[in-house]
Amino acid sequence: MTSHVPNEVRVIPLRPQAARPGTRAAAPPVPPERRPPTVREPLWRDLVGDVLRRERLGQERTLKEVAEAARISMPYLSEVERGRKEASSEVLAAAAGALGLGLADLLARAQGELIRLTSRHTGAGEAARTGRGASGARFDGMCLAA
Repeated sequence: MTSHVPNEVRVIPLRPQAARPGTRAAAPPVPPERRPPTVREPLWRDLVGDVLRRERLGQERTLKEVAEAARISMPYLSEVERGRKEASSEVLAAAAGALGLGLADLLARAQGELIRLTSRHTGAGEAARTGRGASGARFDGMCLAA
């Protein structure tokens, strides 16, 4: 009562071995060491934190002094300055106010830093310097989205 069934295994490849007829074969993957370095845009919280810290140190004030004036905790202000926390607009306004800045001043400085950093990597320096986008249209201002 034995049946003669060949001992075969069916393998289904996860990736096709050959290109379909009439299509180009995909290029082989580039090893990581030969890939061009990718540039990450800075996070907004890092930019705002850098501006706050730079302004505080420029005024030669301690973290404790600014936190007390802003009525926020010193550890939280430290985390905001290091870009570890995404602060609310109320917290940012309080920290900026404690440093003698308005919220608009703080955000404008962060925007300037963002333009400076990204134009270095994207070649958008001309657009940032002239205030004209790729289409040649004039742009003035800042757009924030939540």
